Amino acid sequence: MLYYSSLLLLLVFTFSPFAYAQSPDTTNNPNSLLLKDYRPESIYKGAQTEVNKAKFPVIDMHTHPYVKSEVELDAWVKTMDELNIDKSVILTYQSGEAFDSLYRFFQKYPDRFILFCGFDYTDYDKPGFSEKAVKELERCYKSGARGVGELGDKGKGLFYSRPTRAYGMHIDDARMAPLLKKCAELNMPVSVHVADPIWMYQPMNAKNDGLMNAYRWRIKDQENAVSHTGMLNILENAVKAHPSTTFIACHFANTSYDLSLLGDLFDKYPNLYADISARFAETAAIPRTAARFYTKYANRLVYGSDMGTDKKMYKTTFRILESEDEHFYDHSISSYHWAMHGFGLSEEVLKQVYQANAQMLLKK
Repeated sequence: MLYYSSLLLLLVFTFSPFAYAQSPDTTNNPNSLLLKDYRPESIYKGAQTEVNKAKFPVIDMHTHPYVKSEVELDAWVKTMDELNIDKSVILTYQSGEAFDSLYRFFQKYPDRFILFCGFDYTDYDKPGFSEKAVKELERCYKSGARGVGELGDKGKGLFYSRPTRAYGMHIDDARMAPLLKKCAELNMPVSVHVADPIWMYQPMNAKNDGLMNAYRWRIKDQENAVSHTGMLNILENAVKAHPSTTFIACHFANTSYDLSLLGDLFDKYPNLYADISARFAETAAIPRTAARFYTKYANRLVYGSDMGTDKKMYKTTFRILESEDEHFYDHSISSYHWAMHGFGLSEEVLKQVYQANAQMLLKK
């Protein structure tokens, strides 16, 4: 009990600005161990499945322009080849020349990369914004964009697209309607990040189950931030108002703590899908619930990574989806205190999530 009590008592100190100024190594002393340094290793002697490549070809629907040189690009493609990743969708955030430049760069491998553009939010608070933004969207489409994203709104407004941030404007704003309508006309799916995991909105105290990750990305106490529930309502408003537009909610719409919230949206709106990116740690804590969800909504989920190009990262995601391994850690993709567990998904579900659903969305 002393060990765990000490960890909890150090909570405030761990996240104090003074904690990071301490030089002595305290990781081997449980009475002075900081929560940020807690890196357990599993001692359970269960299965340790090596998943060296995906069981079926993969379309990764959530990556970003991680690489900056041809050498790095070549290395990424080599990694994709080794791991059975057929294509990667690059969510660029960009419009204008910035998008065009990225498109030219990735054209070295035209069959391996699909680029999504951003919306141009320039002068979003002035008359005529929507018309100009639609024209730029059409131009990006002609330049090679095949979708839009990742749009991002954690509560204070749309801010991922470059170079302008549209604080105060959400995806259900009337100014966004012409853009979303044009996406439907151009058959461009819209990848949208709403909210963040629920722990980021909760009090930063000893009861916060996801504190180790939540404290870094916390939204709690930020001024003028819409609540987690409010952000889901904003997503629903947009999806409902634009039934011909295909929406892909990033990261399970950040409902890992209660997947039924996303399930309810799936049941109501056939134009809504979700990617599974960067929420492997959150869902691998609830393997049976997650596996049932994947099975029930196998035709609405698409694979995504959103964590760089590291081979080990990809392999861990495949291990979670394919194996039934229990109680393992990969601290490179998770800063939570809990262990992860495999889902043991069926081949039929894997085929849909890995590739078939993405193929359908990209060909619409």
